[in-house]
Amino acid sequence: MILVDTTVWIDFFINRNAPHVKILHELIEREEDLSLCGVILTEILQGIRSDTDYFKTKEYLEDLVFLPMRHGTFLRSAEIYRSLRKKGITIRKSIDCMIASVAIEYDALLLHNDRDFDYIAKHSNLRIFD
Repeated sequence: MILVDTTVWIDFFINRNAPHVKILHELIEREEDLSLCGVILTEILQGIRSDTDYFKTKEYLEDLVFLPMRHGTFLRSAEIYRSLRKKGITIRKSIDCMIASVAIEYDALLLHNDRDFDYIAKHSNLRIFD
């Protein structure tokens, strides 16, 4: 299973010519199990201005595997943030720690375009899709 981060979805929906978007297109064509979690869903949908685009995007995303976030997800997220901070690494958005925690919890590979996930993966059990 592959958890696809907001950064990839945004670029996908605006048809940006980027390597991570090409990978997502390939995964969709191969009918891979793609997933998202609540914070990714929120981040994607909150930025859409047009009601038409909002409803189309929402409908499109409903076909993905939804990974619920539990109490332990948030505890692990805080632990990831704190452990990196102790090493002198500050993650810019705590939501990234939540997303990483979901990926770890469900043993999903993470497809992303955000350098903070590379720092998290280097110091945790997060697996990045290459």
